Amino acid sequence: MDGMLSHDEINALLNGIDLPEEEAEMETDFQIGDEAAEEAIEEIVAEEPINEIKDDSLLTDVEKDAIGEVANISMGSSATTLYSLVNRKVNITTPRVSLADWESMMNEYERPCVFIQIKYTSGLEGTNILVLKEHDVKIIADLMIGGDGTNTSGELGEMHLSAISEAMNQMMGSASTSLSTMLGTMIDISPPDASLVDLNAFKSGGDIASFLDGTFVKIAFKMQIGDLVDSKIIQLYPIEFARNLYETFMGNQLEALEHIPEPAPYEPPVQAQPMMGQGIYQQPMNIPQMNTPQMMGGNVMQQQMVMPQMVMPQQNMNVQPAQFQTFSTDYSGMQSNENIGLIMDVPLEVTVELGRTSKLISEILDFAPGTIIELDKIAGEPIDILVNGKFVARGEVVVIEESFGVRVTEIIK
Repeated sequence: MDGMLSHDEINALLNGIDLPEEEAEMETDFQIGDEAAEEAIEEIVAEEPINEIKDDSLLTDVEKDAIGEVANISMGSSATTLYSLVNRKVNITTPRVSLADWESMMNEYERPCVFIQIKYTSGLEGTNILVLKEHDVKIIADLMIGGDGTNTSGELGEMHLSAISEAMNQMMGSASTSLSTMLGTMIDISPPDASLVDLNAFKSGGDIASFLDGTFVKIAFKMQIGDLVDSKIIQLYPIEFARNLYETFMGNQLEALEHIPEPAPYEPPVQAQPMMGQGIYQQPMNIPQMNTPQMMGGNVMQQQMVMPQMVMPQQNMNVQPAQFQTFSTDYSGMQSNENIGLIMDVPLEVTVELGRTSKLISEILDFAPGTIIELDKIAGEPIDILVNGKFVARGEVVVIEESFGVRVTEIIK
């Protein structure tokens, strides 16, 4: 043996199928810890997905390609949105579209996992589900609250689910905007609903969503977030929703092609007739044929013709140097107080700022009655006065009867 497993042997190991006796008796040096063998298995699995349903009557290859293109564009905009939330480089690869059922999901995806349901409320009718790994959700939630993505210990709680719901709400909102542009219709979604799902606890997918009882569309993406996440995210569509998405997409493409104007027929350019007296082109003149030399008594007589010289007509032009108006340096525009009365009754918001500080989300969540927040101002230092958000003056706090006030001590120019 050369130590390499065949495709049938690897599929049998992954699916738990017993090998034929003659193959089972064969000796092999393959070890599970062999990195080369494990990479070979991953490559074969990537090329030949396990438990993939192939049924062109439900969804053709052309429909799968179109749905994959739509998902690729929408997820591309979602990756940009997720980058702004976690402040890490996000890469979502080209999707792979296939058909699946609940049993194949049970055999393929790890447990527990997070199911995020998104319902379309405008433009499209249906529901799709995003499936993420529990560990990936913890990393994303930790990054969103200001962590470094390593605080993933403990159980998945409401804070993690709320954070991933908000992330998916913004991501799918961005994806809906891309779909609206692509499909030529307004598309909107409802707020996502995230929940931790243990696949072993459900005998059928219908307990989560009705379309999971039968065959559905599975779109698998590879998601990378910096060096913290290198995993897979799955999007599930009902068959009817996928067909509707395909028909809307193709209909919009055909409509766009119909509005492309036909090219105008080619017409050769008309050549302008040359005119005499123009310096660019002159019509050739008929030159009289010169007489051929004749032999007369042994002497050659040649007749010479002198061509009249063409003189170009001269145009009389009055050329003068340009003159510009001189502007004095003491020029001043309209006095500002001439029309100031027109805006005297415009209200402006005056804000007195005692001080500022910045806190992490985790610190803000720890706020409680009695918490002391330290500001960047020193006791006794003048406070800032802002008009419509612009810093204009400084002052000191005073008490006027039972109300606070501020006495202006300095005007900022």
